Amino acid sequence: MKRTFIAALMGALIIAAPVAKAQSVEPSSATQESPAIELNSAEDAQAVLDARILALKTVIALTPEQQKLWPAVESAIRDVARLSAARRAERARAPAPGNFLDILERIADAEAARARDLKTVTQAMKPLVVALTPEQQRRIPAFLGLREGAGLPQPTAEIWLFEEEN
Repeated sequence: MKRTFIAALMGALIIAAPVAKAQSVEPSSATQESPAIELNSAEDAQAVLDARILALKTVIALTPEQQKLWPAVESAIRDVARLSAARRAERARAPAPGNFLDILERIADAEAARARDLKTVTQAMKPLVVALTPEQQRRIPAFLGLREGAGLPQPTAEIWLFEEEN
């Protein structure tokens, strides 16, 4: 009798195990399908941008004369970050693309906007960079996310200026 009970219990566990496993898998797959929760608030993004701008300024170690050229650079960086965040919000509100051509068009529009923004920052930085020493200039590219490597046709970048958009 005891053996029959144990055998029945084992059989029930064997039969129930796949059901229990399916139940444990289901909630995690449902979690993956649910909308993503934004972990960074606008205030968090602003704090990170403030820290990066301050760090960039600190890394460059501006002289009092060079300090006079900094406000235009900081303003351009802040404008680009604001525009990048606005494009991200706009993309979130946009209807789903109808086909791959819609996707390609959206990519082209985003790249064109980023190019304009990058030109804005570049123009704002030119007067400052001319006033920097070679040592100060050397510190900037890596801090911005630029890198050159052997075999690469051109510099590549993951520039944090557009982080809000990614």
